[in-house]
Amino acid sequence: MANFNIADLKALREQLGTGMSDTKAALVEAEGDVEKATEILRLKGAKGNAKRADRSTSEGLVAAVENGNGTATLIELACETDFVAKGDKFVALSEKVLAAVAASGASSVEEGLAAPAAGGTVADLIDGEAAILGEKIELRRVALVSGENFAIYLHKTSKDLPPQVGVVVGYAGADAETARSIAQHISFANPEYLTREDVPADAVDKERAIVEQISREEGKPEAALPKIIEGRVGAYFKQVALLEQDYAKDNKLSVAKVVSDAGLTISGFARFKVGA
Repeated sequence: MANFNIADLKALREQLGTGMSDTKAALVEAEGDVEKATEILRLKGAKGNAKRADRSTSEGLVAAVENGNGTATLIELACETDFVAKGDKFVALSEKVLAAVAASGASSVEEGLAAPAAGGTVADLIDGEAAILGEKIELRRVALVSGENFAIYLHKTSKDLPPQVGVVVGYAGADAETARSIAQHISFANPEYLTREDVPADAVDKERAIVEQISREEGKPEAALPKIIEGRVGAYFKQVALLEQDYAKDNKLSVAKVVSDAGLTISGFARFKVGA
């Protein structure tokens, strides 16, 4: 008979979050050796990770932290179900991953996964927890934002879930309240670039070609086409460039005007939305 008791079984289940039958079977196989049983359960979970490799991860959370060295880190940690996403173990994992990624100064997923964590790497940490939780888990995105100061805004789309939209804004200036408001604006308006000058030339050329074709198909007068096309390209900039956008809290003002009036200079930003 295996040398373990109910207390051993309960303690191992609470430590790993594994099912009763799997935990008991592992302890029996390990003849009561908790360390060996833990290894058995992790190996079983690792095999499960391989089987789950092709599954989609549309749930999860976003998390961010100031790093204290003129940078801030934003991550998206993804999983398969909202049930896991809102669980304490997944949230605790996200905190460990964020801390390791931030400490390493990673600015990409590849760098983040290679960051040291818990005696291995972040990739090892995630694989180990995925084996326990029984779902595919992945570090989907990492951003490193530079600035003198930072506004971090994490938005919950459901009160039952952890934050699903995260924004980090790097800025210079003293008006933290307005900086936070800009971060909230970004969470809603979803700009891709800071200024119109940051928009790649090929993207602008593609948009100009599209609006020209649309304008011609609408039968606009040839003489009026240049002005119409430039107006529509201007509207495109207002969609994708933060400083060109109408301010969400007062659409009579541009974000550039709000930022200028507050004495702020935005150095960069990042926005992640879970599953998007």
